[in-house]
Amino acid sequence: MKKLILTILMSTFCLTANAVTQQDKMKTCNADAAKKTLTGDARKAFMKDCLSTKNEATTTSQQDKMKMCNADAGKKELKGDKRKAFMKNCLSSKHDSSLNTQQNKMKACNDNPKAKTLKGEERKSFMKSCLSGG
Repeated sequence: MKKLILTILMSTFCLTANAVTQQDKMKTCNADAAKKTLTGDARKAFMKDCLSTKNEATTTSQQDKMKMCNADAGKKELKGDKRKAFMKNCLSSKHDSSLNTQQNKMKACNDNPKAKTLKGEERKSFMKSCLSGG
């Protein structure tokens, strides 16, 4: 009889612990989806993958990158060669560091005194040249 009661108590404890874990997982997944500004079907797919229990063991950072890059390419409505080039750049291991480099270039170009005085098409032209390294 003691073993039966102990088994029931342990089962109840495990179910309760699993519910709390699932709630925490839901909060984390919602926060991650919000950070990525996902909406509609992209958010549904992300949440489904994020909340699945198999996801913990099998998802790799490359798979996560692929999902994020696909979502970004979809938002930008890229097709054909432009999509291929975007995906190649997005999935490359250099992508994260190049993003920081691009951000640094943008900041440097914006801080240039010449950029502060230009307006309209002249500014666009200057920024394009500055960002391309010209």
